[in-house]
Amino acid sequence: MSTEGGNKAVVAALLANTGIAITKFIAFLLTGFSSMLAESIHSLADAGNQVLLLVGGRRSQREATEEHPFGFGRERYIYAFVVSIVLFSVGGLFALYEAYHKWHEIHAGHDAGLDGQWRFVPLVVLGIAIVLEGFSFRTAIVEGNKVRGDKSWWSFIRRAKAPELPVILLEDFAALVGLVAAFLAVSLSLATGNAYFDVAGTGFIGVLLIVVAVILAIEVKSLLLGESATRESIAKIRAAIDGTDGVTQIIHLKTLHTAPEELLVAAKIGVEAGASGAEIAGVIDAAERALRTAEPMALQIFLEPDVFRADYVPDARPEAPKAPSH
Repeated sequence: MSTEGGNKAVVAALLANTGIAITKFIAFLLTGFSSMLAESIHSLADAGNQVLLLVGGRRSQREATEEHPFGFGRERYIYAFVVSIVLFSVGGLFALYEAYHKWHEIHAGHDAGLDGQWRFVPLVVLGIAIVLEGFSFRTAIVEGNKVRGDKSWWSFIRRAKAPELPVILLEDFAALVGLVAAFLAVSLSLATGNAYFDVAGTGFIGVLLIVVAVILAIEVKSLLLGESATRESIAKIRAAIDGTDGVTQIIHLKTLHTAPEELLVAAKIGVEAGASGAEIAGVIDAAERALRTAEPMALQIFLEPDVFRADYVPDARPEAPKAPSH
């Protein structure tokens, strides 16, 4: 997937969340609603997360070095994982803490701020925030539709190799649900004079952010560990190698995403037993050309020629060396 659509969605979300965070925090200072504070911190965390995604995308474009011969493409995954940590701690845990703190204040008899002259400001701010967040979410959906094909949204989030769009989709979805929850909580608090609705809304936002952060962490962890190419890509790779003259069969094939748009392909291919060294080299070169044409993401290709034997039994693996004691 091209990074252009992902970056467009990230920038749109960053601009929206920065403005929303400022207005929410002003509304909290004027009214003292805990759900407004939780939402302002949520938007601030989201804005910081978008900066992290942009930084990760920029750093991933560095050229490969001797120490990192496969490049720095996975840095995008690392920064996306940091995003899940920020969302969990700064967003979710803080909201739960604020809910507990506000509940304790109300229980102790402190003024909940329901009668202040600015008490309706949060509803206006939340209404505007819902509209702005909706535009950001729409941008993410439009860019996602360009690359997800016929996959469902959940399947796209689960299977996408580039982390930016899934992160923004999850964040914006959580933000919209959280905003609606905060709007309902503040409205019920003002209508009934019961500030515990505000506490419930704040707690709901905290739980929502923690759930989204856990889902995001699980998905990005899989990318960090190293995922194979998609079934479609593997099918194209197999067809390209199998269709090369001189290749009798694919003995085994392994793929690995070293970056969202970069693949490592390693395969052992069968060749004719009587083929000369020059002929084998020609087969390998032809297979590499066909493979790169079929799957342009295949950046690193390692093909090992062999003669297939159905009765072949590999040697036992040697015992792994022990870790040094010093």
